[in-house]
Amino acid sequence: MSGTAAAARAASEAGPPAPEQRSAAGAVAPAASSGSLPRASGPRSGRAGAWAELLRLPALFTVPGDALAGAAAAGARPGPRTLLAIGSSLCLYEAGMALNDWADRAEDAVERPHRPLPSGRIRPAAALAAAGALTGAGLALAAGAGRPALAVAAPLAATVWAYDLTLKHTPAGPAAMAAARGLDLLLGAAATSGGTRAALPSAALLGSHTLAVTAVSRRETTGGSVLAPLAALATTGALTRLVTAGRIRLPAGRRAAAAPGLPGSNPAAQPYRTTGLPGSAPAAQPSRTTGALTTALAAAYAATAARPYFHATLNPSPPLVQLAVGGGIRATVPLQAALAARSGAPVTSLLVAALAPAGRMFAKRAAMRKVSIT
Repeated sequence: MSGTAAAARAASEAGPPAPEQRSAAGAVAPAASSGSLPRASGPRSGRAGAWAELLRLPALFTVPGDALAGAAAAGARPGPRTLLAIGSSLCLYEAGMALNDWADRAEDAVERPHRPLPSGRIRPAAALAAAGALTGAGLALAAGAGRPALAVAAPLAATVWAYDLTLKHTPAGPAAMAAARGLDLLLGAAATSGGTRAALPSAALLGSHTLAVTAVSRRETTGGSVLAPLAALATTGALTRLVTAGRIRLPAGRRAAAAPGLPGSNPAAQPYRTTGLPGSAPAAQPSRTTGALTTALAAAYAATAARPYFHATLNPSPPLVQLAVGGGIRATVPLQAALAARSGAPVTSLLVAALAPAGRMFAKRAAMRKVSIT
């Protein structure tokens, strides 16, 4: 879903974990400074670690930026309905993770026996039940955000299930993942503003990035093709150019109401106002500031994604292709932030950008070492 769920799964499962990461999450606590022996965890922490591994918890940090970028693209302040959209996105993303492992359980028994389902740490029926419950919760949260949000969440959930059960191994797989990520951004716009039209350009840009990452992930275990990473590298350059060159023009009825960030922002200091509207003159300096922020975030996006793509193009071996997929997934967050800044929401963009280091810090926690952020 949200950030590319299938690519996230592939990046974290390309091979068995390193020896120091083979124990279940949180299986052994660090030794105390007093020299006491480490304390082994019980079945409860081992079970929790298995679910954390199944659901790829650190990857959740790539999800909230979809809804926030969608709200910014719609020219609306994030509010309670935006939070409901974020909750819906998180549930649907995790539903896709659980369903993905359930659908691949036979394949994983041969290629990845260390995974939670083939290793017996989680029963397949439990994973399928979790996928269904999380899907229901996601739709319920979307319904709480309003009928427009539910109208987007329903096809989003259908896309997630169709991908995992049918489309994953077909030529339509990358397009389905791109559609899911674009719909996730539109969910934030629909929940916050009641409409999606203004957010369509941002959804298309984010979907294009997801399409490129998913295409690269298809050769992650075999390598041997330079076409996918080369295409992804070209896509990254094109998206960087489009994000920095194209300024969002909000619908006429929303220009005066749009805010540059979270509640409390100064509506009189909005960038991208058209000439003649009240407040146009004071908006000149914030526009330059927001433009600089957009450029910086777009550069961070390009730097995160382009270098591993370039290396995979020079040498499309499985390890370098896996690094390219990981870089592409991590680049989702600065791209979301750049899209929010491009829409004239600098505070929201900085909030989204902060999710990247937060995700890395969370992934480095002892209990999360086995769970790749990608």
